[in-house]
Amino acid sequence: MTAVTPIRRAGSAVLEPVPAASARTATAPARVPAPGDEVREICAITRATVQAAIEVLAGTRPIHQLARRLDQRCLTVLQHRATLTRRVAARAPRKMGLLHRNASVRSVHACVVTPDVYEASAVVADELRVRAVAVRLERSKNVWRVTALEIG
Repeated sequence: MTAVTPIRRAGSAVLEPVPAASARTATAPARVPAPGDEVREICAITRATVQAAIEVLAGTRPIHQLARRLDQRCLTVLQHRATLTRRVAARAPRKMGLLHRNASVRSVHACVVTPDVYEASAVVADELRVRAVAVRLERSKNVWRVTALEIG
């Protein structure tokens, strides 16, 4: 006895016979993300992380909200830069207080280095200037973490 299983190719279905025993015992394969899906996921993670990091620099978001996404070294560097930025903005003319305010991520691009490492870049515009941000993401235990964050 055989069962018929449809196989889709370029919008059409082709029927091929499959032995009945294997049809009953076969389990659905685990969904493996397509390369395009993974790049979109990396871009989404990068966009959210960069937006949050800029908000930390502006003083509108607490740094601990990024603790799950950034590794410890990146978190420490970002916290130090945020402290310095606020200190300079407090002493500088009013225009410097607008630095990092109302920032929005304009674009994100990612490329694969290895299957578990991606590098991404983002363009961020705030009230005073447009800046570039570089991010390196590494997968550890099926979780993406930012291991390098460079804000221009």
